[in-house]
Amino acid sequence: MDDRQLTEELYDCLFAIRTRVHAELKELAREAGLTDTQADALWRLSRGPEMTARRLADLLQCDASTATSMIDRLEKRGLVRRVPHPVDRRAKVIQLTAEGCALRDRVVQHTTEHSPFALLDRESRLRLHALLREVIDGPRPAGGAAGAEESGREQQ
Repeated sequence: MDDRQLTEELYDCLFAIRTRVHAELKELAREAGLTDTQADALWRLSRGPEMTARRLADLLQCDASTATSMIDRLEKRGLVRRVPHPVDRRAKVIQLTAEGCALRDRVVQHTTEHSPFALLDRESRLRLHALLREVIDGPRPAGGAAGAEESGREQQ
């Protein structure tokens, strides 16, 4: 297999995984009465530090007004709330409510149980994680592999 064929195969694999994961999450979102984008927003809100509507819009690759409308709908459902930003008085931080956290936990459990990566043993998942992070972030400095193992251990 030459480099071009290999690259095409890698893209085929990524698209196949994306399609599978998207179908699973779409079904879960439908059961929860959410749109795909709303489910994506809840996932992203639960995956790190609190964020502003602007940051969420950037992550969802939509404009700020679309993100604001979606946040309004999630807020009406009691899944998120807006609170003052700790540093910027002009901004609000979007937080998951207890109900939003419960739904997030349901999504995490579902994705864990239906993960295409569950077919791989832990060591293989750690190697794949390190490779994907390298593709996304660029090569790590020497000794970066140990950091990938530590990162994997933290996620247990």
